[in-house]
Amino acid sequence: MPSEPGLTNHVDRIMGLWTTSWIVLMGVGIITWGLMIWAAIAYRRRRGQTGLPVQLRYHMPIEIFFTIVPVVLVAGFFAFTARDQAIIEEPIEDPDYSLTVYGKRWSWDFVYEREGQDPVYYQGIQVQNDPETGQMRADSLPTLYLPTNSSIEITLEARDVAHSFWVVEFLYKKDLIPGVTNRMYFETGDQERVLRGKCAELCGEYHAAMLFNVELVSPEEYDAYLESLEEQGFVGEIGESINPFSGDESVDADRDADVDTTNEGEDR
Repeated sequence: MPSEPGLTNHVDRIMGLWTTSWIVLMGVGIITWGLMIWAAIAYRRRRGQTGLPVQLRYHMPIEIFFTIVPVVLVAGFFAFTARDQAIIEEPIEDPDYSLTVYGKRWSWDFVYEREGQDPVYYQGIQVQNDPETGQMRADSLPTLYLPTNSSIEITLEARDVAHSFWVVEFLYKKDLIPGVTNRMYFETGDQERVLRGKCAELCGEYHAAMLFNVELVSPEEYDAYLESLEEQGFVGEIGESINPFSGDESVDADRDADVDTTNEGEDR
């Protein structure tokens, strides 16, 4: 598994579900393979025999067994998955930190809420046109900062088409759908490290380049990062006004004309 126990309050649960499922499936596989090998040996055609070996038909106990067992297994997998998903999706009523993630072709915007203050934001520039070659190229990856030992609510929004927010090591992903607001809730552990993030929903030509990093840092470092965004002037809300499909006539269809390409904090 591409994670470590305790990374979030959900990771251990997901690991347990995954591992238990594979153990059960391995047991089913061993029994099935064993029965196949046994049947091939026990009912093979012996030397001197002609025609087909003895055939068994309409063995009701076996057929009932082969019907009931798969139904029980599927029902069990469904029940445990539904239970764990309900726990993972349970909202946190008063999270320590809240932020909004915007997916856009082909990068990410992060808006960090601050209690009693205006939010601060980072707008990613990732896939853009190289003026020298005329080709699309990838710039530096956006980085999402998250505090350790904290409960977190992430609001997920899409600016254009459907995306999917996936922090690989969290073992969980969630869709960003235009016109629909989704949310993720989790609690981070005490591990400070850099994680991998990507879009997990095919969203166009440069979907594979829609990557980002996640830095798990101490709450003190997290607050310091937010202060650095404020010092750079990245303060306030960034909403649907730059969504090319928002229906806002004030939005230039090209959008690039309104972007200062010398500032990494501006949107592309």
